Amino acid sequence: MTSKQGFEHEPHGADVSGLDIICLGELLIDFFPGETEDVFLRRPGGAPANVAVTAAKNGFRAGVCSRVGDDAFGRYLGAVLENSGVRFLTPAPVTQATTTMAFVTLDETGNRSFTFARKPGADMFLDRQDVAVCAAAGPRIVHAGSCSLSAGPAADATRYALQAAKESGKIVSFDVNYRDLMWAGDKERARQAIRQILPLVDLLKFSDEEEDVLRMSCQELSERYRIPVVVETLGPRGARAFFGDRLLSVQPRQVNSVDTTGAGDAFWGTFLSVVLHSGAHSAASLDAALVKTALEFGNVAGSLCVQKKGAMEGLPTLLEIERLLA
Repeated sequence: MTSKQGFEHEPHGADVSGLDIICLGELLIDFFPGETEDVFLRRPGGAPANVAVTAAKNGFRAGVCSRVGDDAFGRYLGAVLENSGVRFLTPAPVTQATTTMAFVTLDETGNRSFTFARKPGADMFLDRQDVAVCAAAGPRIVHAGSCSLSAGPAADATRYALQAAKESGKIVSFDVNYRDLMWAGDKERARQAIRQILPLVDLLKFSDEEEDVLRMSCQELSERYRIPVVVETLGPRGARAFFGDRLLSVQPRQVNSVDTTGAGDAFWGTFLSVVLHSGAHSAASLDAALVKTALEFGNVAGSLCVQKKGAMEGLPTLLEIERLLA
């Protein structure tokens, strides 16, 4: 079915068995300051989009399941995704919503702060029917993030999809960002929503500032929830992963900074691309050497993204990173 937006929406029950990775969650538009005053550059954003585009750039078959507003910005997001080689797995646009927009301020070090035009997560409206194709499909990795837990139906749909993925032996990836759940100011409720999802997760990503909120270290998260790989990205100690009883780490790169211009998205999209490239089909297929390589490649990807001052524009390929590390 082709919508009036000018790009393809996958109908319910679509055959997505040929995909390598499916990402669930909110998409948005970032407005970055331009070269002159009062001029903003429109950029597509949102972790699910950035992760999926990274995988697509690396030659993997990626899809995103997220609804956007049936507005100019929603049409722009859908077109960018499809032009990037990502299948837009959405039954229909949401006519009663507008796409989330974020005005972004960059400081002298490249760190960004947001002013949201709308409450994030409000336009997701995902339900079980939306994600059924993801849960029943054949991707090797199903990825979601905290933003997909921000509303009742969306949270239920996310848990449903990840539970189905876990039970069918797929690799489940999750990106913790408690701020996605903090718009009501209830930290404990945000923590609880995240903890509910952790028993379903194989690959968990969080930044150093999330550790205090969860009140657990990499090792504690791994042991308590039996998560095979827990990764802390782009912190002051560099990127670290707890794999089994082993702590793996790579040194921080000079321009790394937590959550800077999509650096975390670039890191994780690259990390998952390395896992896909390895041919791993389950968490049991992972080993320490693979995780260490994924850390190294992700570290470089995040660093390059910071230098380029943007998420999608700064997403490097595995080949580019391999050349830099040679």
